[in-house]
Amino acid sequence: MSVAAGSNPRSEYQPILITGTTGFVGMEVMARFLQRSRRHVFALIRAPSDADAHQRLRVVLATAFGDADAYSGRVTAVAGDIERPGLGLDPRRLDELAEQVDRVLHAAASVSFELGLVESRGINVRGTQHMLGFADRAQQRGGLERFTYVSTAYVAGTHRGDFSEQDYDVGQGFRNPYERSKWESEGIVREASSRLPVQIARPSIIVGEQASGWTTAFNVLYGPIRAASTGAYRALPLNRRAPLDVVPIDYVADALFELCSAGPNGTFHLVAGDRAPTTGHVARMTAERFDQPRPWIVPPAVYRALYPLLRRAVRGRQRLALEHTQVFIPYLNIGVRFQDHLTRARLEPAGVRLLPFDDYFARLLDFAVAADWGKRPFPHPRSAAHAPSDQHPAPAQPPTASQPGKARDAAIATPEPAATRRGTPPGRR
Repeated sequence: MSVAAGSNPRSEYQPILITGTTGFVGMEVMARFLQRSRRHVFALIRAPSDADAHQRLRVVLATAFGDADAYSGRVTAVAGDIERPGLGLDPRRLDELAEQVDRVLHAAASVSFELGLVESRGINVRGTQHMLGFADRAQQRGGLERFTYVSTAYVAGTHRGDFSEQDYDVGQGFRNPYERSKWESEGIVREASSRLPVQIARPSIIVGEQASGWTTAFNVLYGPIRAASTGAYRALPLNRRAPLDVVPIDYVADALFELCSAGPNGTFHLVAGDRAPTTGHVARMTAERFDQPRPWIVPPAVYRALYPLLRRAVRGRQRLALEHTQVFIPYLNIGVRFQDHLTRARLEPAGVRLLPFDDYFARLLDFAVAADWGKRPFPHPRSAAHAPSDQHPAPAQPPTASQPGKARDAAIATPEPAATRRGTPPGRR
């Protein structure tokens, strides 16, 4: 596990521990640390042994770089379990790890909307408690520069109106156990900020890349869009003016890399904010893209009464699509507007910027169709010729408006990795 110590400055070369690297966000943040920093990455992966964890890591690297052996020697898989005290590691090994790392990025979580509260708390709350315990150990044994926790903007729950980086407990309710458990988990991180250097990052709904549309996570927004593409929705309980806050994975991962690397501590909203499209606008663009009639827009109470009839009116894949996306319908009618002025003031001078949704929405759909909504996974379109570890490439720039198809075509033409993403527990990242 040890990384050879040299004469390098501590902060620039010190290893980082990342959880959730088998998930969408963790994988992309890990990729940025490998490409843009000199840091060694310890990837904490749920597995029965280091050998099994290494095999899971190779699958992730094949997806992230098109090469299962990418950055060999720069990343180490550590078999552990955030739900167990001491992360399930031998105390001596835990100490050795705590003495080496100066940053922890905790992205592992259950992201299922359908898991029960007890199960969600086990992963999200208890797992975060154990990661904070590790952070305390790192602080005591070698010094901790930063503990970055990936929360969610939807700790806002059912709150209506503005919700800023400074807001947390505003008397909100919650739509599902996921929101509740993430709110509770963020609460214990906020409490730890009195003794630890804590960052909290709150992304909203995460979609594919701005430049290519690439994604490995066809959930949340993708479910209703796929259902709409088949004509499964004859009616929708839709507030046309409600904001639909989505952010591309490259914006989220670039922001996490920048914040975790350079600070400061605090809470940050990785959201579209006042740039978010409305649900009505997205519904209209989706219907036009797939040449489907626009569904009737009805009040939620009417929709609940009509749902049994709507379900009987469709068959086969249309019915399955309708049934599987009901859990996401509430997110099309949210009354909260996330504020991100403080976050933008920190990120935009560093070159981390968000394109308007209309500029990249077509690429999201093109990639989703090419990938058959996740049934034909593609590795990331980044070059297989990896940047040397002593270079710090700038964040990838999106294509110009005159060249929208080049990145998309490159992504679609990328060969499928030899290894698939088997073994990832459902609903976890």
